[in-house]
Amino acid sequence: MTDLNLLVALDALLAEGSVVGAARRLGLSKSAMSRTLTRLRDATGDPLLVRAGRRLVPTPRAAALRDRVQGLTREARDVLSPQRGELDLGSLDRTFVIRASEGFLGQFSAPLIAATTEAAPGICLRFAPKPDKDIEPLRDGRIDLEIGVRGASAPEIRTLFIFRDSFVAAVRADHPLLDGTMTPERYAAGRHVVTSRKAVFTGPVDDALAGLGLRRAIVAVVPSHPEALRIARQTDLIALVPRSCLHGVAPSRHATAQGLASFDLPVKTPEIVVSAMWHPRFDADPAHRWLRGTLMAVCRPSGTLPLSLPSGSAASAGSSRAP
Repeated sequence: MTDLNLLVALDALLAEGSVVGAARRLGLSKSAMSRTLTRLRDATGDPLLVRAGRRLVPTPRAAALRDRVQGLTREARDVLSPQRGELDLGSLDRTFVIRASEGFLGQFSAPLIAATTEAAPGICLRFAPKPDKDIEPLRDGRIDLEIGVRGASAPEIRTLFIFRDSFVAAVRADHPLLDGTMTPERYAAGRHVVTSRKAVFTGPVDDALAGLGLRRAIVAVVPSHPEALRIARQTDLIALVPRSCLHGVAPSRHATAQGLASFDLPVKTPEIVVSAMWHPRFDADPAHRWLRGTLMAVCRPSGTLPLSLPSGSAASAGSSRAP
């Protein structure tokens, strides 16, 4: 195996033109530098430096190698040194792949695109579908950043808390359920549409209702929250969605801009903790760090979503399951 320390020693010898000078430059003794020169001669098959009176002069091979060795040594030092200098967003040319749910994209994709492309016109954000919570795309670099509820994750995956969300009920604006006081009994008596990508139709809401001896009638299961809202808008069904899917509109018995009304659930359910996740290969990458900071800046001002960033910023988050 080649000892790359020899490259640094050769650079010093060719630059100084003496064993003593090279030893001083590298903080070595004269005898240690002499032994290194012997190793270099054996490795290259060339004397490299030969005596001419009281000084050493390079052989033709050494003279031909001088600039090349200097360049290689400089590149090696750059590779093994911390990255310096500010990120030049104006010249950044890169595609970031972000995996997130439709609900998150509905609220945050447009402002995130606006914020990133204004600062870095040469970048592209590619939003990938989120069929599951498979961690492998993060590990192998197919996904730069994932947004969602952290589940069972690989121990090396980095997590940054973004905001807390909660489930609400959404119905069409003139739904009869909006008249009168909302109770667990009235809520459970309605017919419901839920979101699930798996064959699991129940969740924390059903657990809470079961504790009261109640059970809701689930008559439709769809793969996305926007689809559940579309059905609720056109039928009597009650949709259960994260509050963020209503684009920050607080629960209200009055119609929203989407033609829907929403209300807080009459039973208590766990919060949804939304986080950004990435592989540690991107920890020190300036462009990725800038993207994470921009994401936080976009999400944080959303006054309808209480967000409290813990000290240290990187925090493991709990999870909630749906429906």
